[in-house]
Amino acid sequence: MAAPVHLRPHADVAERVLLPGDPGRALRLAQQVVEAPKMLNHHRGLWGYTGVAHDGAPLTIQSTGLGGPSTAIVVEELVALGARRLVRVGTCGALEDLPLGSLVVASGVRAEDGTSRALGAAGVLAPDPGLLERLSAAGARVGDVVSTDLYYDPDPSRLPGAVAVDLSSAALLAVAALHGVAAASVLAVSDVIGPPRQRIDPEALERAEVELGRVAAASVGAV
Repeated sequence: MAAPVHLRPHADVAERVLLPGDPGRALRLAQQVVEAPKMLNHHRGLWGYTGVAHDGAPLTIQSTGLGGPSTAIVVEELVALGARRLVRVGTCGALEDLPLGSLVVASGVRAEDGTSRALGAAGVLAPDPGLLERLSAAGARVGDVVSTDLYYDPDPSRLPGAVAVDLSSAALLAVAALHGVAAASVLAVSDVIGPPRQRIDPEALERAEVELGRVAAASVGAV
């Protein structure tokens, strides 16, 4: 595996990693779920942090940027640096009647994005069973998610059979499968795909982040 190019670590990468897309969310989660976080990376605006989680073991929170291509790069380099259990802590658009701010655990991810397909993915990608079991225990909505390349999709009716849509979960699972590492995805509903489209307010989104961090950090605990 090639040496990382886009991540320039200033601290060790833990075997357990939470993956928000938003760099600001990475900072907020680091302040929430680890003690004395040290900046892992700031190159290319991909903020990352490593610290000691509440269970006493190291935990890394690394932002991936927006969409499948950026996620695939970051996950590839994290695995090269030692990551072995990775959970996406992102946002999604609800395709069924789900409240804004509620959590969705992906029981499977439909690969409708270019990145995962370029990596050989097809159909529905399965998360790691152990991570899925622990995420599901939190009481969130569990169902298939579809990953696409379009945030502003002019025809969301093309996406039947999934409870929510995001941009990055399929890329994460595709890269994880290539390297034999465990990965899963838990998402907060930031939008309800209309019409009319509804968007969560910033304060409610930050409250949902707290629950995302709690659920995801618990899921990557000792196996």
